Amino acid sequence: MGTLILRRLLYSIPLLLLSSLILFWAIRTTDTFDPTARLAQSRDPETVSRARENLGLNDPIMVQYGHWLGDFVTGDWGESQLSRDDVFGKTQTALWNTVQLIFWGVLFSASIAMAIGVYSAVKQYSLGDYFFTGLSYLGIAMPPFWFGLLAIHYLSVEPKTWFDLQEVPFKFIGLHSPGESGVNWDYFAHLVLPVLTLTVQIVASWTRFQRAAMLDVLSSDYIRTARAKGLPRRKVVVRHAVRNSLIPLVTVMAVDIGLLFGGLIITEVIFSIPGMGQLFYDSLLAGDGPVILAWMMVAGLFILLFNLLADLLYGVLDPRVRVG
Repeated sequence: MGTLILRRLLYSIPLLLLSSLILFWAIRTTDTFDPTARLAQSRDPETVSRARENLGLNDPIMVQYGHWLGDFVTGDWGESQLSRDDVFGKTQTALWNTVQLIFWGVLFSASIAMAIGVYSAVKQYSLGDYFFTGLSYLGIAMPPFWFGLLAIHYLSVEPKTWFDLQEVPFKFIGLHSPGESGVNWDYFAHLVLPVLTLTVQIVASWTRFQRAAMLDVLSSDYIRTARAKGLPRRKVVVRHAVRNSLIPLVTVMAVDIGLLFGGLIITEVIFSIPGMGQLFYDSLLAGDGPVILAWMMVAGLFILLFNLLADLLYGVLDPRVRVG
């Protein structure tokens, strides 16, 4: 198992460096992200030339990349071209807000998807299986932005009128009301709608993966042998089938969760949550190169980390991986 982890790390680090170099080159050679673009409007060539020299933009791209990478590794991520804030602190704050959404979203999605997937496989072709299959297809086809708007209207705005409430039951702006903080009822009232919007497609797709994997395991020889020996059906399903059926789902979950750290752009923009998705959206519109670079590095790092985590979970779920 240790050899497997070392091998993954040995090719993950060069991959991350190569991707960062490509991203750095793309941003530095794109006029949209040129920090001297606004100075060029002054029509003073000397001012623009001095600014480019001070920022090191006249150096070869590999020299610029080396300076940037050295600063990035030591925690100096530069400052935002838009707000002049420290990029590290800005990204850290945004990442924490996104992590909160991901934690609750993944906890909810994994629990529901595994329960429904196992039930649908065990009760294949039953009325419940058809019902959950239909809901899954509906969830996969439902655009998150559309579901988010429907959730705001029918779960927050309209219930206030229907039940003559003083305020909406579920909040849809940010993670806290003004003056509130910490984990309390206000916090969860703000979480309900964005978590539902985040998970509508994830639950649907993970349910289908879990059902397919569970059906494949239930038709295996060792499951039939266990049943032939007289083991209770519940014990066969819980102790043998479910554990082995999780391996394909772990792969999908690891990739999906890693991608979520790049930012839940649609969810965070709709619900005005200052996370990684909102940070990317605002920075892209403003042409804020340093923030975009930091965002891409953080997103790429988490994708690699969660793929490595998937390999570790393989060893836990399937001892044959550790032997190999």
